[in-house]
Order: sequence, then C-alpha cells, then structure tokens
Amino acid sequence: MKRDTDWSEWRSFPDPRQQAYLYAPFGPGVYELRHRSTGELILFGRGKNVAYRMSSLLPQPLGQGHRDNKEKQAYVLEHIDDVEYRTLACTSDEAAIDVENELKARGGYRFPT
Repeated sequence: MKRDTDWSEWRSFPDPRQQAYLYAPFGPGVYELRHRSTGELILFGRGKNVAYRMSSLLPQPLGQGHRDNKEKQAYVLEHIDDVEYRTLACTSDEAAIDVENELKARGGYRFPT
C-alpha cells in the first residue's frame, strides 16, 4: 500500500475553546484517537480531507462538517483533556480505505465504526 508518510506522532486533541490547532493532512488519509492516560483506543476514521473530517469529531458550534454519531462527539468533548490523536496521509482515497480496513480488522476501539 502506498502512503505519503508514516503515522504522525501522537498529539493532544485540540480544544477549540482554547484556540488550539489541529495538525492533520488536507488530503486523503486516516486518523486514530486514544486516551493519553490509559492508551485505550477510542476511534478511527478516514477522510478525503482528514483535517476537515476530524473537525466533525466535536459537536457544533465547536466542530464543523457532518457526523451522524452524536455519541462520539459527546465522548470526545467530555474527555478532550485526555484524548490524543495521530494521522496518516495517504496517496489516494483507496489507500485510506485500505488503512481504515486494517484498523477495523485490528479492533479494540471503544467506537469500532
């Protein structure tokens, strides 16, 4: 599978109420969230624009975009001080889908989809 980069380092999930920044690819790729304190995996996802897709992990008006799972948004916001993320840029949407499928098969996430 072709990837533009390796996984980024783990970073604190930005709290928009603190004017924090989200560092993520503007192109296709995947993301993964976990609890900093325990290492528990929270969720993963992909997007054609990873930065924009990740911004939907928070409820509006803090987040942008569309997400059907309000439970995920509420969870991320409730635990935002203990959430960290990493991203992986991919060369295409197809490559991002492949990585997402690998993460799904690996399992172990609080929110598996």
